[in-house]
Amino acid sequence: MRQLTIQRRSSTHRQRGMAGRRLPARKSTSRAQRSSVSVCPLGNKPGEYKMASSKTRQPSHSLAFSSFAFQMKSFTSLTLLSLVSVAVAWSEPAGHEYQKPGPNDQRSPCPGLNSLANHGYLPRNGQNITVPQILNAALEGFNYDWAVLLLAAKNGLLTRTDKGSETNMSLEPLVLHNLIERDASLSRDDYRNGTGDNLHFNETIYSFMANSNPGVDYYNTTSTAHVMYQNLEFSKATNPTLINTQKEVNARAGTAALALTSMGNATTGVAPKQFVDILFREERLPFLEGWQRSPVLITLELVAPLVEAMVAGSNWTATQSCEPIVQGPGNSVDTAA
Repeated sequence: MRQLTIQRRSSTHRQRGMAGRRLPARKSTSRAQRSSVSVCPLGNKPGEYKMASSKTRQPSHSLAFSSFAFQMKSFTSLTLLSLVSVAVAWSEPAGHEYQKPGPNDQRSPCPGLNSLANHGYLPRNGQNITVPQILNAALEGFNYDWAVLLLAAKNGLLTRTDKGSETNMSLEPLVLHNLIERDASLSRDDYRNGTGDNLHFNETIYSFMANSNPGVDYYNTTSTAHVMYQNLEFSKATNPTLINTQKEVNARAGTAALALTSMGNATTGVAPKQFVDILFREERLPFLEGWQRSPVLITLELVAPLVEAMVAGSNWTATQSCEPIVQGPGNSVDTAA
């Protein structure tokens, strides 16, 4: 009994405050009430607590699931927004979506013209095309100034001998050898007196370009000039009827310059390999990969220095000589040896 009394007094003493006053006695609760009361943290402040009823408190696993669901919803929304942004940024212009040519459509040995037809800048059937149509398509699709392609476009009229030759041309007849198609091309086989396919893309020929400038993701005038050299050496070794005059090397360098300026920087001639490869291999404008039409007008003043640099860098020498060639009013090249 004495021990019990001491314990009760000690308990009573602990309930007194610092000033010796008695603290309010804790209200007793039933077992059921005690089981319905719990302590949980408040807000973001460590050590702050509140009393919560188990009738209203949400189970921890439910809270975790709700948080996870909210995060997933936010992530999904952001992902969809990102995809929509990419789709808007990297899409083909309305009305100029890529379509492969059908069995009755015509295409030329020029990947640039073929790409314009595949995207509807030129008639998709590749037939009965006028010179202004070619110039306008090149302006709209690549931002080429008319003067860059005017002579080549007019030469296309020489592929017809009927009355239509005065007004229009079709793409496939442009395969006429030495008109716009040349030996030692970047992507076509040599004519070889009619035994070679100088109309369609040739991966073996193009491999010189595709394997050039290793270690970086772009082509430039220096690497492309070396490719011109390799292509010519290959033609010299495999084509006994090779035609290789000043006219040919100028045309080859001009074709290369058009590919670099249309797919890359029109001033420097630096172009992403991916864009150039798609142009040649697929005859498609790489809108979906992020390519955009040149922001600056591609003029002769921009193209000419690139052509000169590639002719000089290709270490070109003539295989045979020919008479002076008129390339336009007041513009002729003396190729006599």
